[in-house]
Amino acid sequence: MFKIKTYNKISKTGLEVFDDKYTIGDEVDNADGAIVRSAALHDVEFPASLKAIARAGAGTNNIPIDRCSEQGIVVFNTPGANANAVKELVIAGMLISSRRVITAIEWAKTLKGNGAEVGKMVEKGKSAFAGPELKGKTLGVIGLGAIGVMVANAANHLGMTVYGYDPYLSVKSAWNLTHNAVHINDIKEIFQKCDYITVHVPLTDSTKNLINSDSIAMMKDGVRILNFSRDALVNSADMVAALEAGKVAAYVTDFPTDDLLCVDGVIAIPHLGASTPESEDNCAKMAAKELIDYIENGNIVNSVNLPEIVMPRSTDKRICIIHKNIPNMLTAITTAAAADGVNIENMLNKSRGDYAYTMLDVAAADDEAIISELEAIDGVIRVRVI
Repeated sequence: MFKIKTYNKISKTGLEVFDDKYTIGDEVDNADGAIVRSAALHDVEFPASLKAIARAGAGTNNIPIDRCSEQGIVVFNTPGANANAVKELVIAGMLISSRRVITAIEWAKTLKGNGAEVGKMVEKGKSAFAGPELKGKTLGVIGLGAIGVMVANAANHLGMTVYGYDPYLSVKSAWNLTHNAVHINDIKEIFQKCDYITVHVPLTDSTKNLINSDSIAMMKDGVRILNFSRDALVNSADMVAALEAGKVAAYVTDFPTDDLLCVDGVIAIPHLGASTPESEDNCAKMAAKELIDYIENGNIVNSVNLPEIVMPRSTDKRICIIHKNIPNMLTAITTAAAADGVNIENMLNKSRGDYAYTMLDVAAADDEAIISELEAIDGVIRVRVI
């Protein structure tokens, strides 16, 4: 039996992926795996039994990645599972920032009580809420991951000219991206050429305050900016100043902060990007499958701290080793296996930064003996036999 701890309310559809070998709940102790959405885990003490954490979503800022790596805990996310939900809200954001739909609706409410005159008042006042169409305009997409690609493709279908920037564009994203998109190699071109700019990158030291007074100064007058990724990607004070100066026509953000609320030109959405039942189901199902495959087979897919590594099982017994990415580690591992009389029938090793992962399919092994032998190797963090 395996135990899965939930740190948030997780979609029932996702939890149904686990079969009767699993006990699941928020009161589970000594869990083998955990599923989390937005709960902050930085101050959580993880049990020694915990092997993996799956984030039902893309961002993992709420998880102590470095500490997990040091403890041999694999951290997964679910890239692309909520992409369609976010894409649809980005498109909605472009529309409501252009056509002033929200302010127009609020104004229309003020006409209540004017009886037969409402129609005339509407025709007289509607010009105050006119705005441009999306067709024929330019959209700059910064970050061409699962969401960015879907936004680019949707905008292309709406008749927009799309510029995309991503120095780390994956082969999968390149295949999925519309051939009509122009791939930009210098982000400054996005700032200089686009009527709309949408940001879809993770928050890192290099991307924090990506949109600031300097980048805004390069942009077209009346640019509309959308942020459905992380609030700190945009410098709020610089954005407010640009809105007040008329440089930026509208800022649509999924991350309301006190300094942005009630500012003219800011459309603050209460973090609804992935808040659809379909998205929550998709994320939970993907997270559950990632945990199951790792716990039962040792395979790692969509990890943010360890390499992606999948090996079809060729024997009934598999040894999984998380270790530091240092010289002579494979020699030490195979030597230890040979010393215990373990015959390796298949082996796969991959690394990611300071950490690496090795899987050995073996014909037979004394579990306690081989675990003890491997754990004694300097640089080995965790050993499992499954």
